[in-house]
Amino acid sequence: MENIAIALHGGAGTIQQESLTPAQDKAYRNALRTAIDRGHSILAEGGSALDAVELAVTILEDSPLFNAGRGAVFTKEGKHEMDAAIMCGRTLEAGAVAGVRNVKNPIILSRSILTNSDHVMLSGYGAEEFALNHGIALAPESYFFDKLRYEQWSEVRDSNIYQLDHTVHHDEKFGTVGAVALDAAGNVAAATSTGGMTNKRYNRIGDSPIIGSGTYANNNTCAVSCTGHGEYFMRAVVAYDISCLIEYKGLTLQQACDEVVMKKLVKFGGEGGLVALAPNGDIAMPFNSEGMYRAMKKAARQLTWLFTKKIKNLSS
Repeated sequence: MENIAIALHGGAGTIQQESLTPAQDKAYRNALRTAIDRGHSILAEGGSALDAVELAVTILEDSPLFNAGRGAVFTKEGKHEMDAAIMCGRTLEAGAVAGVRNVKNPIILSRSILTNSDHVMLSGYGAEEFALNHGIALAPESYFFDKLRYEQWSEVRDSNIYQLDHTVHHDEKFGTVGAVALDAAGNVAAATSTGGMTNKRYNRIGDSPIIGSGTYANNNTCAVSCTGHGEYFMRAVVAYDISCLIEYKGLTLQQACDEVVMKKLVKFGGEGGLVALAPNGDIAMPFNSEGMYRAMKKAARQLTWLFTKKIKNLSS
């Protein structure tokens, strides 16, 4: 049990603590702490890394604070289209969904695809049909309505502008959520979920559900969950690239993450970050944007919650 660990993110971008009210700041902290504690409790009880990341991401999907699940942003049509993925580092099995509209928790659907299907990725109506056939909870459009998200969309809906979790202060925040975990058996897993871009068109899909780009897990190297401008993360094949640098170049987890996030992505304008976890328990949480919601927990009473580059680590 000494090496069990979990880390998560709730989005990266232009995140400044001074732009939040004390109540908002507390809400974000509580949401992250709940997700990290619940996920860690599964590991502490001998549960699997897959179960831990699924639960942590489900909790963040259920919060309107993050651009995933209930808090998903509005598309050009005023709808909600969500993507998610989950991967097992022991077997390299994965499940992913893209462009689903009425699935309450896309990460739970992704886990069901991993477990109950020979496929890896399902999309749109087919994914929702699979959800119905396997008892995955659906939700009406009203469940996904959030006043702040609606106001964000209202600012740009009559234009061809799309925004990465656009806010009323014109700050960029990539609200994708994700988690990585290491269980007592030495297995790693990764999970990622997102509501995509505000005012997006053409059923655009980002990196989150793409295995190797936004989500990846391999017991021989690491587990990775990304958040950022998906087009760049897809082109850079970020998650798998980090794994390859460890496997073929012998880099440490931190070295591999820094090489990709702080150098490779920056060179061609890719902004965002990720959480990553190695089989030895090492954790890396780099980001090249102004800030990133992130949290990690390793030992029973060790919690580190980080907000932006300007805020010191907080432990409790």
